[in-house]
Amino acid sequence: MNPLITLLITLVGIAIGAAIGYFVRQYQYQEQLRKEQMEAGSILQQAKSEAQEIRIKAQEDILAMRQKAEQEIERRRDELDRLDQRLQNRRDELDRRAERLERTQENLNRRQSSLDRRFNELKKAEEKQAEELQRIAQMTMDEARQILLEKAEQEAREDMARIIRQIEAEARDEGEKRARKLIADAIQRVASEHVSEVTTKVVNLPSDDMKGRIIGRNGRNIKAFEQAAGVDVIVDDTPEAITISSFDPVRREVARRAMEKLILDGRIHPAYIEKVLRKEAKEVERIIEEAGEQAAYDAGITGLHPAIIKMMGRLKFRTSYGQNQLDHAVETAKLATVIASELGADVTIAKTAAFLHDIGKAMDHEIEGTHASIGAEFIKRYGVHPLVVNAVAAHHHEVEQQSVEAVIAEAADAISGARPGARRESLEQYIKRVRALEEVATARKGVEEC
Repeated sequence: MNPLITLLITLVGIAIGAAIGYFVRQYQYQEQLRKEQMEAGSILQQAKSEAQEIRIKAQEDILAMRQKAEQEIERRRDELDRLDQRLQNRRDELDRRAERLERTQENLNRRQSSLDRRFNELKKAEEKQAEELQRIAQMTMDEARQILLEKAEQEAREDMARIIRQIEAEARDEGEKRARKLIADAIQRVASEHVSEVTTKVVNLPSDDMKGRIIGRNGRNIKAFEQAAGVDVIVDDTPEAITISSFDPVRREVARRAMEKLILDGRIHPAYIEKVLRKEAKEVERIIEEAGEQAAYDAGITGLHPAIIKMMGRLKFRTSYGQNQLDHAVETAKLATVIASELGADVTIAKTAAFLHDIGKAMDHEIEGTHASIGAEFIKRYGVHPLVVNAVAAHHHEVEQQSVEAVIAEAADAISGARPGARRESLEQYIKRVRALEEVATARKGVEEC
């Protein structure tokens, strides 16, 4: 074969091989590029899905945090409202004390004016007596005798008036001594065994993890509990504890018992919450009835309507300055029994009035009015003796007292409340009263210390 042709064929073969190799490499490159693009698209889609999930989770977390923040804001707002109401009550009390101090100052001013008048009258009397002596020096014997007789009669009348005042003062002193002895004997004979107590609002938890179960998803458990129980459940940073708040002491007690049962049982969801609350409400009603019956028995009271007994039982969960109101009612009734016996008054009316005097406190958060008027209207509906009704209505002098038994019930109430240890704030109030009196006294000119 011609060498030229052979060379040409060889070159053509080489060119064809090179072209085929080029196209094969291009195909492999395109295939590899397509695979890499598919993998990149898959990775991008997965990244988008993960980003969407993260976005949804972040939105849920933000919503939960917002709900929690709103709940905290609402709780703080309620707490501020309560503090504002408490401050308003303190302001009202300070205003009343200021009025009492003003009245005391006015009384002192009147007494000072009276003393000034007496001093002027005595001075005028001395001047008149000096003039009278000068006139007598110029009289006859009969005229002088007549003046002496009139003077002697006047002095005798003054002596008689002084003796009468002395006897009255001695009688008052003796009466006060006998009254103090009577009260001391009454307190010793009653010998109250109960101590000041405070109804608890705190429920202990086994761990802080339980707070999340109590709140529930999106707060559904705690909302169901608050709505069914009629209380506020405060979940804060206090370790292993939550607080139940309500103005109604019976609702607070039902909620406390139900919450403890739920924590012990471990099943916390809306349906079971309502079931436990209904059960504990029945149990608390039974406790209230038993407490009322036992209190009436301890006080020696019989013949009261069951509705009155049940209402008195509600005072088991009510306190005033740390003093349990049901124990206070029993103690007041016993004191009234002793005092009425010593004074010869109607013991039954006195002790019944003393026992029922604060029954209005069991319902004063539900009905408008003072607890004295509310309680009097309530027992009147059940045929209680009119003198007992009057004593209950009048134990804070809102109406006029119509019997000595009403006065005895009021005195027994004051003794029970003022007894050392009965109320937490008694000493503080006593010190404030003493300081107020000292301020009034030292405000007078010439008084440096008292």
